[in-house]
Amino acid sequence: MQIYGPNRIHAPHPISRPNTAGISKTNSTSSAGPIRDELQLSDAAQLLDQVEDVPEIRMDKVASIRSQIEAGTYETPEKLDVAIDRLLDEIG
Repeated sequence: MQIYGPNRIHAPHPISRPNTAGISKTNSTSSAGPIRDELQLSDAAQLLDQVEDVPEIRMDKVASIRSQIEAGTYETPEKLDVAIDRLLDEIG
């Protein structure tokens, strides 16, 4: 408010934002659609999630194979051929 002497009182001036000429009046969020949350899991977290899918260890089978390995009867040419075939099928 400005006062010019005892008889001249001007009305209050409206308050406005400075430098509003260059601001666009369109709302950018309305044209882009709703905001959505996003979750990204690391490779380590994905591997940890897959651990739950691994079947349980059959300790009786492990003990049997260990005893065969110690006795030298586990590795036979037939078992090696089967293992190589499975490996090649998995790779190729």
